[in-house]
Amino acid sequence: MHQLLNLDQYPIDKLDSIQGQALVETCKEKLQKNGIFSLEGFLRPEAVAECVAEIHPLTENESFTHKRKHNIYFRDELPGIAAGHPALKIFETINHTVCADQMSNSLVCRLYEWQPFIDFLAAVMGKTNLYRMADPLARVNVMAYRDGEALNWHFDRAEFTTTVVLQSPNAGGAFQYRSDLRTDENPNYDGVADLLKGDDSDVETLTIDAGTLNVFKGKYTAHRVTPVEGAAERIVTVFSYYDEPDVVFSSTEQIGFYGRSA
Repeated sequence: MHQLLNLDQYPIDKLDSIQGQALVETCKEKLQKNGIFSLEGFLRPEAVAECVAEIHPLTENESFTHKRKHNIYFRDELPGIAAGHPALKIFETINHTVCADQMSNSLVCRLYEWQPFIDFLAAVMGKTNLYRMADPLARVNVMAYRDGEALNWHFDRAEFTTTVVLQSPNAGGAFQYRSDLRTDENPNYDGVADLLKGDDSDVETLTIDAGTLNVFKGKYTAHRVTPVEGAAERIVTVFSYYDEPDVVFSSTEQIGFYGRSA
């Protein structure tokens, strides 16, 4: 993994070392304070280039065009909220998705499977264990966004979301997020409505360079990718881990996100 990752700067394979412990504590503090942390240059430049060379033909020729209208929850009905509530505002997402079963021998899948990476994430998240997702489609996704395309506001299913940007666009494609907008106890529908109306001053914007590891509280943090501008795609890989084993999406969810079921 030394050829793939900058383990000199980010010694995630040596968590018992002073440097490894310091990295974990720094990331934990940022995650606690901001709901997010980023490690720039986590993937070495030559590894980024190799990942893009592997993935780009798939995004061009074999990806599923995920184009759908949805609300922030990707669910039609929610308990305790009226059908016309502004938190259920409908908008559109467009991206091009490659699933794990299409790239099983890729560098990004090797990273997903690497146990020291999982142990590092578990330590930062304060988890005794993290488990790879059992879903053969959803466990690792690569998503490409082309000119005018965007990922609109949503919450994730997993408590934490782990991404690595592989290619940045010419312009646009910024990552916007609002940390801790809801909790398990409080869905904060009125706060969600304010966000969707543009009335939330706590929204943050990040322009993330290729090779950056980005981890955030995706279940509680609303987030989106703004429309991409220009010929260069925004390409990002998404790793899905859970604190319980054997998690899979339903067939309906798989079809909605990937156009097919496993």
